[in-house]
Amino acid sequence: MPLDENQIASRDQFERQSRNYGKTHILADVSDIAAAIEGLEIPRGGMALDIATGGGHTAVWLAENGWTVTASDLSPAMLERASELADEHDVKITTAVHEAERLPYPDGTFQIVTCRVAAHHFTDQAGFVREAARVLAPGGVFLLIDGSVPDGESEAEAWIHAVEKFRDPSHGRFLPPCGWADLVREAGLNVLRCTTTPFKQPDLEWYFETAGTTQDNRAKVRALISYPPEEAKRVFRLAQEPDGKITWWWLRLTLIARK
Repeated sequence: MPLDENQIASRDQFERQSRNYGKTHILADVSDIAAAIEGLEIPRGGMALDIATGGGHTAVWLAENGWTVTASDLSPAMLERASELADEHDVKITTAVHEAERLPYPDGTFQIVTCRVAAHHFTDQAGFVREAARVLAPGGVFLLIDGSVPDGESEAEAWIHAVEKFRDPSHGRFLPPCGWADLVREAGLNVLRCTTTPFKQPDLEWYFETAGTTQDNRAKVRALISYPPEEAKRVFRLAQEPDGKITWWWLRLTLIARK
């Protein structure tokens, strides 16, 4: 099937900006992955799939920790970055171009399926979860890390959605923890852990440069940040640093489920 409009926008955005997702990107810090699976019984050495791998940071971490890794993405340029990172770390990964919502693998192929800070771009988030569950082997683990919004904070969710759409038009939607947990359970997986932690975001200008935001859209984002609703101001802890930089805090969702 052909890609839909949002998938094309996501692919094209990351094709253009792939060079911004290297060692200096915030996702290069993979300590959140190790913290997520700490204490869980997950046999290492099996097959792993990292969906929407981006710069490949998660895929390389999995390879370094004993898994045989397939790193997938819609963007060939991103997969080039992932392969370069794997070479730098002296590990092997396999790359594959495909959607998150339609995975070209037999049922039960992987012992672990991961997706880190990407699912908010997906057109069909429920379809993505169903496919992740389908390709998991019995006893396999699904790990999802993504930006989120607190349950019940609709005004804050609407505000951050507007901000992100202007900053990066390929943005889809942030789901609250209960939304993701419901999708995972509906797909037949057992939720082991579903938590959120505050995560301080880099300066707003860093985000603009990383996404290649147009000057017109930068002005629209600044206007939204200058006059945020009180709910958004509270939830995202918007602040202006002494040097004038704008910072805020996202919720980072970590969800782990087992088949």
